Amino acid sequence: MNYHNDHHYLKSQFTTDEQKILLYEGAVSIYNLPFKSENCAILPGEDQYDDHEKIFSRTPDYQHAISPEINEILNLADSKVHENRVFNYSVFQPTGTAKAKKIIILMHGLNEKNWFKYLTWANRLVELTGSTVILFPIAFHMNRAPADWSDFRMMNDLKYIREGLFHAIVGSSFANVAISTRLHILPQRFFWSGLQTFYDILQLIRQIRSGNHPLIDENAAVDFFAYSIGAFLTQILRLANPGRMLDQSKMFLFCGGPVFNRMTPVRKSILDSEANIALYSFFIEHLENYIKTDKRLAHYFSEVHSEGLVFKAMLDYNKMLGFREEKLREISGFISAIALKKDQVVPSYDVLNTLKGADRDIPIDVKVMDFPFNYTHENPFPLDLKIADEVNDAFGKVFKIAADFLR
Repeated sequence: MNYHNDHHYLKSQFTTDEQKILLYEGAVSIYNLPFKSENCAILPGEDQYDDHEKIFSRTPDYQHAISPEINEILNLADSKVHENRVFNYSVFQPTGTAKAKKIIILMHGLNEKNWFKYLTWANRLVELTGSTVILFPIAFHMNRAPADWSDFRMMNDLKYIREGLFHAIVGSSFANVAISTRLHILPQRFFWSGLQTFYDILQLIRQIRSGNHPLIDENAAVDFFAYSIGAFLTQILRLANPGRMLDQSKMFLFCGGPVFNRMTPVRKSILDSEANIALYSFFIEHLENYIKTDKRLAHYFSEVHSEGLVFKAMLDYNKMLGFREEKLREISGFISAIALKKDQVVPSYDVLNTLKGADRDIPIDVKVMDFPFNYTHENPFPLDLKIADEVNDAFGKVFKIAADFLR
């Protein structure tokens, strides 16, 4: 097992288009299964919204001035984007498994456009746990986003337009201009697209429980390996636990765990500064004012929707502290985490502050690790042959800890 070799081998074999891919002389299979989201109507773009016969008018748009070119390509009616409605998700499974008795849903980070980084992660979890691993894309990420959003020339042109509009912008790049612009224009997309993903995962679990999943047993244990913003989403899913569907589900958090306002996502590969300011302004500084004018948002942040209430509790470290820590304490035995000492996007001390609580009395196992090579949040295991042995060792240690917990 070698991280560097495995990465290149899996990258060369992987696609979401083929129905089945055999790996390692047939030892592991990847299945790409179709998914049609039943939850798109919750997204911006509808003229009217219906939540259990409670009717809401069109969501207010908090628009920023943008150019016609940007508006045409990026400011779409989210609920109508075909790629986000119908897509394939990938399943790693030991070949010969009749129907999986245990699955791990692997959740990725913000502004990810392909699964290449995660293929070795999924494969190692299969090797070490014998579980089936599902790569499930967050709304408008991976293969759930229009191809134009990954077109270098088109996005680079929009980057220059954006930089001309916002002269003090930091961290602007062709890689993040799509997500940055869309969240800048309409910050509540962060909530609505996360909520769609939340419901999509529940849709998948209901399919499993109904006995209608082709690869997974209806009584299969469902756990999570979650990274970065995927960890944030998984925490909300597990803490809200709708219908008690996840009572026995474990979640392993890697480079994730803190509340929203203790993360620093301004990076050329994640978000630019204008998008980050817009998100912070909306969700941290002025949320209560927006709730007063947006009845649908207020409805989803009320006790009617536990997921919205938990999301709200995970925004600001100093707000709803008692509620959040009580929830974490209740499921502390089902959570384990690894934070990295040099992670500047998700600082290790903020992982500790959130998961172990203000008084450090929540018994969640959080390990802070450091590696003897240069790494970043976005790239914890660099593909540099000069440090291949050290990276392989670090990768092995992280995934042994994760597998021991999830097994």
